[in-house]
Amino acid sequence: MPKAPLHDDRASDPAVIRVRGLTKKFGSFTAVDDITFSIRGGEILGFLGPNGAGKTTTIKMMTGLLRITSGEVRVQGMDIRRNLRRIKPLIGYMSQKFSLYPLLTGFENLEFFGGISGLSAGEIHGHKQTLADLVPEKVLRQKTGDVPPGIRQQVALYTCLMPDPEIILLDEPTSGVDPENRRRFWTRIYELKTAGKTVLVTTHNLDEAEFADRILIIHRGRIIREGDPSALREQAGAESMEDLFKQAITEDEKT
Repeated sequence: MPKAPLHDDRASDPAVIRVRGLTKKFGSFTAVDDITFSIRGGEILGFLGPNGAGKTTTIKMMTGLLRITSGEVRVQGMDIRRNLRRIKPLIGYMSQKFSLYPLLTGFENLEFFGGISGLSAGEIHGHKQTLADLVPEKVLRQKTGDVPPGIRQQVALYTCLMPDPEIILLDEPTSGVDPENRRRFWTRIYELKTAGKTVLVTTHNLDEAEFADRILIIHRGRIIREGDPSALREQAGAESMEDLFKQAITEDEKT
């Protein structure tokens, strides 16, 4: 008897990523509490929240790195629990704490991650040459744990993008990075959007949220604000993203 085809409802769902009722519990602690949102193709979504709010946990469930307690994540209509192998090549993930091996050089990290991504030796060599045009070669021959954070994050982002994923999830990519390198990061993010990529960015730098097409604010595992950054500020009567963020957190803590 022939096998039934994999369920695939991509044609009926316009969202590139759709999250419904997503929940993660660690024992009695609820890290992510029944959240629902979607991300459109070609959109930059800013994901904001204090430490421990559930941002990284959400991303790890979206990539299949963390088991979902309840709810679902669909990428291009495919359920991540049933179609993880088909989904993985679509997603590039730059982790907050682990993006590069600190004892390997920049070139060695690129070779390693290029290899596990299935790139050929020729493709990896081409990427090494391109990266050397962006970052001094002598720096790329140093252990990444010894180079400045801004350069280390540049290498991490480049490594994440090597397989040319359609969806890019960036977890605190500008953490510890100086203002000039932050500007370069966001220039690159806009280039990705222009190329039709879909980008989710978590950040603690609230001024960066203004660069996103839409933002989510998560607190205590729940989404408490969602929408266009300027519209949300106007609705709240907030002069800045920092004011909006503080107001949202304060109001939520009163409930």
